[in-house]
Amino acid sequence: MFSRFFRVSFAMAAFCLLPAFGASAQTAAAVTPAEARAIAKEAWLYAYAPLQGYQTMYNQTQNKAFPGYVGGFNRFRHYARSATPADQDIVTPNNDTPYSWAWLDLRAEPIVLSLPAVPAPRYYVNQWFDLYTHNFAYTGVRTTGREAGTYLFVGPRWKGAVPKGITKVFRSETDFIGTLTRTQLAGPDDVAAMQAVQAQYKLVPLSQFTGKPTPKPAPTVSWPAWDEQKAEGIGFIAYLNALLPFMPTVPSEKATFARFAKIGIGPGKAFDPAKFDPATRSAIEQGIADASKQLNEFALARTDSKAYFGTREFLGADYVMNRAAGAKLGIYANSKEEAVYVAYQTAPDGKVLDGSKKWVLRFEPGQLPPVTLFWSITMYKLPQRWLVENPINRYSIGDGTAGLKQGPDGSLEIYLQNNNPGPERASNWLPTPNGPFFLASRYYGPKQPLIDGSWKGPLLVERP
Repeated sequence: MFSRFFRVSFAMAAFCLLPAFGASAQTAAAVTPAEARAIAKEAWLYAYAPLQGYQTMYNQTQNKAFPGYVGGFNRFRHYARSATPADQDIVTPNNDTPYSWAWLDLRAEPIVLSLPAVPAPRYYVNQWFDLYTHNFAYTGVRTTGREAGTYLFVGPRWKGAVPKGITKVFRSETDFIGTLTRTQLAGPDDVAAMQAVQAQYKLVPLSQFTGKPTPKPAPTVSWPAWDEQKAEGIGFIAYLNALLPFMPTVPSEKATFARFAKIGIGPGKAFDPAKFDPATRSAIEQGIADASKQLNEFALARTDSKAYFGTREFLGADYVMNRAAGAKLGIYANSKEEAVYVAYQTAPDGKVLDGSKKWVLRFEPGQLPPVTLFWSITMYKLPQRWLVENPINRYSIGDGTAGLKQGPDGSLEIYLQNNNPGPERASNWLPTPNGPFFLASRYYGPKQPLIDGSWKGPLLVERP
């Protein structure tokens, strides 16, 4: 999924505050407005990706009214079809590989993942991310192969022994982790076979795997209900404080959190913005506005996903901005070794793409995407970033699209417009909304020219 400039809002219960000590008047007096503004900007950017991830985790594990409710922790929910405009669980859904979602609670004990043997040519991948949204582990065709395997996921505090029968151990920085698993679907006739593969993705607690007594359950968490407006404003502090007990501070960030504490940020702290004096609260809100503006401008200038999804180490010295940009552009996109995502966000004149006009995406002869697996281009309407309803029920187009026609010279043109381009071009038509749209290309199994940028993607041009 690539592009997350706009969020889906959900009506939630009253905002919960954790019982502890809040941002006191003494805290507010200890920081100047200028310092509070700078800290708030830094902290909001730091929290942006974890909070966008929390939105998904909360809705899928706690909000039973949410259409994408998984059913709690340590279990999969599988989808058995490609996405349609009715699917609004997340923005920019992938239309190529139906999803399987799961969230793991690693506090009481590790969780064992068992995977089946999956014969070629079917592709699948289990992408694993922590509460920071770092892609810290991968299992699947590219990384662990097509043979069956058994994998142990452990939390940051676990110190037990690895039992026999475990293929590999993955350690997370956080107590809760998630997977966005993708399983290739070859078409309507392939649904039953794909479901048979999905059904063999198994999650069990380590005690069940070894046959030993079940450990004492971890304490119940009072998760704050998701409210997007609060999370993107000064209320982000309460959400961050609720997450931090499950995100042990890494040594390199101790000084960072010492600064953050000056505006009431800390593991498990309650937060009441009313306890700030007006000047300090105004400064914090200005800092949040500064951060939001910086992130929007940074994300709008991005054209592909390669630098913004991966491990903490991969994201580099500017990992806070990079992971925030990733969450803004499309949370839980794959790392570049697994898939490369290319965005078409604006027209050549810099304006938002308009579906009332006619566009052509042209691959020159010999310049089809260099991939080992497959590629696709998906259409999304703005501002929702959802799939586009259209008369031919086509939401993406790619090398798996039946009837796709190349020109006599080997070129390939994709027609992007709201109305049917005519019988000679309909096979290559990807319908647009009659208004703003966004386009995302996904390249699975990218070869080196895609990864290093030496392959140049197709040009988008307006046609008469």
